[in-house]
Amino acid sequence: MACTGPSKLCARICWWKQCTQIRKKISTTSSKCSDERTLSYFPKSNSTTINSTSFRHRDLHSSNVADIASRIRCYGTIGTPQTGPMPEYEYQPYKLLEDDLKDVYTYIREALRKNTYQDDLYEIATYYFDGHGKAIRPMVAILMARAINCHINKNSNFLLSAQREVGMISEMIHTASLIHDDVIDQSDFRRGKPSVNVMWNQKKVTMAGDFILAVASMLIARLRNNSVTLVLSQVVTDLVQGEFMQLGSKETENERFAHYLTKTYRKTASLIANSMKSVAILAGADEELCNLSYQYGKNLGIGFQLVDDLLDFVSSSEAMGKPAAADLKLGLATAPVLFACEKFPELNPMIMRRFQEPGDVQRAFELVHKSEGLEQTQFLAKQHCQEAARLANSLTESPYQKGLIVTADFVLNRMK
Repeated sequence: MACTGPSKLCARICWWKQCTQIRKKISTTSSKCSDERTLSYFPKSNSTTINSTSFRHRDLHSSNVADIASRIRCYGTIGTPQTGPMPEYEYQPYKLLEDDLKDVYTYIREALRKNTYQDDLYEIATYYFDGHGKAIRPMVAILMARAINCHINKNSNFLLSAQREVGMISEMIHTASLIHDDVIDQSDFRRGKPSVNVMWNQKKVTMAGDFILAVASMLIARLRNNSVTLVLSQVVTDLVQGEFMQLGSKETENERFAHYLTKTYRKTASLIANSMKSVAILAGADEELCNLSYQYGKNLGIGFQLVDDLLDFVSSSEAMGKPAAADLKLGLATAPVLFACEKFPELNPMIMRRFQEPGDVQRAFELVHKSEGLEQTQFLAKQHCQEAARLANSLTESPYQKGLIVTADFVLNRMK
């Protein structure tokens, strides 16, 4: 389902009332799904169809995190309910792009090294570029670049090199935002290790984040494409505005959900969407194709963040590399909480006081698990990932186009 604006997104709260009836049909209609052309590229694993009746009548109010996580996983795969471990894919994006991605972090560290001889600045700036990240942003940018190039029949090493640079730039902007987030949120852990603001003083850390953005801006200028410069500059504007939005709350439930989704676009999806658009612009794609790339990234990015917000309630600290319920502890009401408000209105005053009173975090955590907030969040994420897959399916068939479809399923089914 395309995400076209806050008003439409906000309407999904009322639309959810119809979702239970829709979900009841999932297992019985999956084999007749109108998206069969999409499903043909999906997992080769032995899927087990779940009896929808037994699923509906399970105890949805169990506080057992493992049970809830298991139920969510059952409805994760875009086309077909699944059980068991993550499915294996015929077209694995990281394998398709093995050569493109192998030097991502080396390239970024070299770019930062060339622009400073201050060892402490370099050490802080490269702290998260240690090669242990998922590199999903450069992966999906390069995947889209290669799919677009196949679609319009362009095969140029010079073009691909510029498109790869967009992928590297996107990772630099993302990491700079993480560094700033760590300072704002006073985080203790990130990616399974002490965060930068624990390792160094906050003034140096803040300047290191600014330094990464400055070097990324230099790399954008080196592309010598005014349209791409404008598009990628918008990302930084969105990131700052998204951070400001995160500091505030809205009174009414409808306003609150629209506020949350707009913030999600600006903080997460804008970077992915505008990176997708940039690689299409570099390829000389027409306006329609550039918009398709942008919409793919927008839907994928929103789906990614919805899953991230869900995992904050169901994944272990070890899996996520940061404490569980981290968002609640920061005073943030994400999709699972906002959906849970429909059943438990007592969450509303907690949201307005940002879970600051003793016992608020624990109580909110319990109420989310007693509601259907996690399933509702998963369902909404699925709509966005399905839309991303549909958009990718309209590109000319190629391994990279199929990889884009698989990526939408990967985002929906990731466990960390």
